[in-house]
Amino acid sequence: MVAPGRRRAFSGPRRAAPLRGRQAERHALDEFLEDVRAGRGRALVVHGDAGIGKTTLLNHLADTASGCRVARAAGIESEMELAYAGLHQLLTPMMHRLEQLPRPQAEALRTAFGLSSGTPPDRFLVGLATLSLLAEAAEDHPLVCVIDDEQWLDRASAQVLGFVARRVAAESLGLVFAARTLSADLAGLPELTVDGLDDEDSRAMLVGVLTAPLDAQVADRLIADAGGNPLALLELPLGLTPAELAGGFALPDAVPLAGRIEASFRRRLEALPERTRDLLSLAAAEPVGDPVLVWRAAERLDIPAEAVAPASEAGLLEVGARVWFRHPLVRSAAYRSMTPEARRQVHRVLAEVTDPDAEPDRRAWHRAHATAAPDEDVAAELERSAGRAQARGGMAAAAAFLRRAVGLTADPVRRTERSLAAAQLSFQAGAFDAALGLLTTMDTNALTDWQRAQADLLRGHVAFASGRLTEAPRLLFDAAQGLSTVDVQLARETYLNAWAAAVGAGHLAEEGILLRICGAARELPAAGDPQPLALLLEGLAVLVTEGHAASAQTLLRAARMFAGGERSVDDMLRWGWLAAAVSIAVWDDDGRLAIADRTVQLVRDAGALAQLPVILTVQGTAALLSGDFATAAIAIAEGETIAAATGSRVAPHIALRLLALQGKEDEARAMITATAGRAGEQSITATNAHWAAALLANGLGRYDEAVTAARRATSDPFEPWISVWALPELIEAAARTGETELAQAGYARLVETTRASGTDWGLGIEARSLALLTDGPAAEPLYRTAIERLGRTRIRPELARSHLLYGEWLRREGRRVDAREHLRSALDLFTAIGMDAFADRTRHELAATGERARKRVGTPTVELTAQEALIAELAREGLSNPEIGARLFLSARTVKYHLAKVFTKLEITSRAQLDAVLPRDPTTV
Repeated sequence: MVAPGRRRAFSGPRRAAPLRGRQAERHALDEFLEDVRAGRGRALVVHGDAGIGKTTLLNHLADTASGCRVARAAGIESEMELAYAGLHQLLTPMMHRLEQLPRPQAEALRTAFGLSSGTPPDRFLVGLATLSLLAEAAEDHPLVCVIDDEQWLDRASAQVLGFVARRVAAESLGLVFAARTLSADLAGLPELTVDGLDDEDSRAMLVGVLTAPLDAQVADRLIADAGGNPLALLELPLGLTPAELAGGFALPDAVPLAGRIEASFRRRLEALPERTRDLLSLAAAEPVGDPVLVWRAAERLDIPAEAVAPASEAGLLEVGARVWFRHPLVRSAAYRSMTPEARRQVHRVLAEVTDPDAEPDRRAWHRAHATAAPDEDVAAELERSAGRAQARGGMAAAAAFLRRAVGLTADPVRRTERSLAAAQLSFQAGAFDAALGLLTTMDTNALTDWQRAQADLLRGHVAFASGRLTEAPRLLFDAAQGLSTVDVQLARETYLNAWAAAVGAGHLAEEGILLRICGAARELPAAGDPQPLALLLEGLAVLVTEGHAASAQTLLRAARMFAGGERSVDDMLRWGWLAAAVSIAVWDDDGRLAIADRTVQLVRDAGALAQLPVILTVQGTAALLSGDFATAAIAIAEGETIAAATGSRVAPHIALRLLALQGKEDEARAMITATAGRAGEQSITATNAHWAAALLANGLGRYDEAVTAARRATSDPFEPWISVWALPELIEAAARTGETELAQAGYARLVETTRASGTDWGLGIEARSLALLTDGPAAEPLYRTAIERLGRTRIRPELARSHLLYGEWLRREGRRVDAREHLRSALDLFTAIGMDAFADRTRHELAATGERARKRVGTPTVELTAQEALIAELAREGLSNPEIGARLFLSARTVKYHLAKVFTKLEITSRAQLDAVLPRDPTTV
């Protein structure tokens, strides 16, 4: 990493072949610049083979970017393991603007670049900070960021720049990348493929670089072999003698083109004086391009200054303010031409002349390449570099340092420790195969019980993160058992992970694994003082083994401890989502909101943005239960925005239920079908889709359909959440279709959860469900109890449904006047909340009482896009443009652009008017 004492910026592009032809490519780049100048942010990936002319096109872009500021960076193969090295290149000229960023973003960049210490920053927070800094720099003049050799960027920089490229919108900002192949970090971005020159341009270039006579057959063969590659056209003829050029000798074609070009460079290197070759080899091993460093090392190797002249005259190397190779293939040829011993010697000298204070990580890397045998001193230095990289948030770089340290460690105990640490860092960096590979190569005989359990735990985490649903619960279970004798607290956490994995997998999990997990968890030693985490695990284990009634009070107690702020930030970040789900499962109205809101705020404060989509699902669920569709829609939109930006995948649980509650039949059915189809019938995601289908059908009054869907949603005896939440849908639909036994069986299961909880929410749902199964006058006090209890909660949709069901019962009893009162109450609530299907069902029922159903007052609707609606809602809440941008991974300028469109559509002129024109949460009215 580049330390604060030695900042490095990209000082200029490498030399490239003259631009010939390429009209289509030039036109595409001209359009790119036109958009950037007009404030239409753009990203573009220029890709093609080595030597095809990508750098030439980038140079053309930079030369023609009149009126724009150009910032450049380039990937360097030997810097791929130095976290944020490429990003530092790009941003160094703009770092004086850092104070203009929101403090968390500024701190994230400072920490990432090693300019300050602090908690390792979330890489998406670094990405947001980079976007903000580039957008700020683009305020004065349009900014074009040119990133060459993207394939050699360090992983942290590539991820951040790929993230930024996807978020540019209304800024005068453009990012253009040159890469040999499309990487996963740039997937989906607009592309410009650079193909070979046509035969006419190829022949013109070939003739232009040769002075000797050229045989026509040789020319044809060179053109064919070069495939239109400009660098090949320049270099392949230089490997032929004048006689070969004139005499028609055939060229070998068994080696790939890039290999032949490199071989041509190697032959040219061999023709240079020995000391010049040594200087080229030295420069090839030094990635910074610092001439002072190169000459200092050259002096130790007795390489004279005049050795550079032949390389410069041959057009292979330039030494000025920086050391530049004509092309990366020249560097590669020079480096590969060294013997292993010569390579080690060069790196040894470079390590000696590298400042250990300013560049400790690069020095460690040189020392590692200079060492052939195990060396504890070098391994320890690499381990320290891994620690520094980890502190900056560069998990991939930290893992790379440790993997190299493993190879240099002779002591079996230290080797095992470093292998395990490297595997854990590889997992955190998303390199699952590398993590498993390190675990496989560890000496199992040297493992302690603790290390063996840690290795098993890591295998379980990899399986879960990789989506291997069948394996993950068992592997986590095995790890928890191993940990139970060495670390009870970690064992509890691992059992919780195993429990969540097994429940999420449903029938896809190994048969009986959930019961085994719960049985083993209950055998753990009891915690001294009551701990929320211990209570949570105990309650969940009892839930599966003994049922809802036996577990309700323990789970309720655990949920309220989480809601009461009695847990650490780390516990809330890791387990808040589970505690919130538990609070809903035990019908805890207060707890569900407190836990959801606190967890979301903690995640935001911690900058743990990758976790937000899951946490927002919890918050959205809590909002839906309250009938706050606006907040639920914000959670959906924000979650989708973050998931798209971070590449995470979150099932559309909230969106399904929102569409069902709104009664948007076509949209809901399409999403339900697609979600169930993708998930398969055996997963919790499919169960949620069936629950939404039952909810939709009940709202539409299609009870046969509701029964079918609700049966599916409640069919898994070990699924503890949705199968319970869907029971009221099953009871209502079965009662309406005359399937009394089915309804009674559903009620019996429901009572196990509601009665044990003792909350108004649970007991209100219980009373309403029993009323549906009760004939005659005995049903009336049950309906009244349901309305009274639910009226004391914030569960507005269920209160409205209770008024509707009571009104329907009153009408069937011939009490039309009484029925109208409750049907009106239901209609008012449904209309205010936005439950249109249930509102229509209520109107039909009112009409049956002889009252003309009131029509909703028609108001002109304004179609805002999902992003516009989300930005408008956040602005109404009082968030500033930078704060909204931080929430949605947008620059403040893009937020301003979208708000201007919102104001135009809504025919308003200021934020103060948003509250009057946007929908409001009916629970606050």
